[in-house]
Amino acid sequence: MSAPYILVVDDEPDIRTLVQEILQDEDYQVATADNGAAARAALRERRPDLVLLDVWMPDVDGITLLNEWSENGVLPCPVIVMSGHGNVETAVEATRLGAYDFLEKPLSMAKLLLTTQRALEADRLVRENVGLKHRNPLLAEPIGHSPVMQRLREQAKRVAQHDTWVLISGEPGSGREVLARYLHAHSPRRDRPFVDLAVSSIAPGNAARELFGSEQDGRIHYGRLEQAAGGTLFLDEVADMDLDAQGQLVGALNTGSFLRVGGTDPVQVDVRVIACTHKDLQAEVAAGRFREDLFYQLNVVPLQVPPLHDHREDVPELLKYFVDQYVAQEKLAYRHFSLGAQNFLRNYGWPGNVRELKNLVQRLLILGAGPDIEQDEVAATVGSVPHAVAGMQIPGLSMDQPLRQARESFERVYLEYQLEKHAGNVTKMAQEVGMERTHLYRKLRAVGIEIRERR
Repeated sequence: MSAPYILVVDDEPDIRTLVQEILQDEDYQVATADNGAAARAALRERRPDLVLLDVWMPDVDGITLLNEWSENGVLPCPVIVMSGHGNVETAVEATRLGAYDFLEKPLSMAKLLLTTQRALEADRLVRENVGLKHRNPLLAEPIGHSPVMQRLREQAKRVAQHDTWVLISGEPGSGREVLARYLHAHSPRRDRPFVDLAVSSIAPGNAARELFGSEQDGRIHYGRLEQAAGGTLFLDEVADMDLDAQGQLVGALNTGSFLRVGGTDPVQVDVRVIACTHKDLQAEVAAGRFREDLFYQLNVVPLQVPPLHDHREDVPELLKYFVDQYVAQEKLAYRHFSLGAQNFLRNYGWPGNVRELKNLVQRLLILGAGPDIEQDEVAATVGSVPHAVAGMQIPGLSMDQPLRQARESFERVYLEYQLEKHAGNVTKMAQEVGMERTHLYRKLRAVGIEIRERR
């Protein structure tokens, strides 16, 4: 995949050529500009990952360019300012305008390379932190040792090695973005940006500007496609994109180039697109709300994230993970889910999927007290009464299933309750249930309850 792209702006040919060769030897992509006008044109043509900018040039000085490039006090990429006539005032002004660092000429090539490396790394961390401010910390990978989750991780690893577009479907909160980031982390693009765009949060009519950027009065706003250059663009809830933006996206993906809003020159882009949706895109196509050509572009490799109720055996592992995460990151007091609480949550319906589980853990750690989280506390927190019909709903029992499956589900919930009530004492449990102990053991094994685990 493409290496970081650096623009060197300097009116001295020897310095320009030397810096270009040194950076290319380090496997960077490098373009050069010999004055301010050429620098402006280079930024219109392609967004750099880093700019090395001379202060004194014949047509316009570097400080003026910094002023032009700044959008709401933020530069489009890290800028390292260079000058052979440096003074404190110039360095202070460059820093105030957002420059990452100030290097004096004659340049130390070792210092230049080190500063370049640090600037690119700092920019990557800033982008990651900005993303985290808009959401709670994400899982590092889809968690669970159930067959369905192991199979999903293996599929993602295989898909990651091929530079195809991917469509991820699944219910909200099930971990679609986690899977997208996991896929990116195992791909050849892992060292380049992962940029996400929540399509549903874009103001009506503004999708094109968010995707492709804009040009106005010499100022350039880089859209998400350019921000993700060389890396991955994640389109969250792609079905919510308006039809005009869908058409422009199809053209960009087909040709590898696009026009910014208000721009006249095509911009080349190399990016992998991963999209997700909870809707049936084929139904959206049939209804005329989603372009058929874009559907086939995105649906090269479809991946399905299962809802949490389809892999309930992973609930204890997820509970432990989020407890450890909140204890480490938010310094909350450690609390342990009792066996009864874990069993109750394994049989809960999880309409909000993994996101609901994560929020539940956080709420119990913040509001609860004591080292253990018991079943009653969990039941009260999720707003349901265990083992009683409340509004015709029993946690872990769906009314929308065949009678035989519903009966098996109820038997499991019932026996889990009795086992917890009698603290694992099968003799007492058998007396209350009205079954002979041998028959009760068989029934417990038949519904998947292992006495040895409880003890």
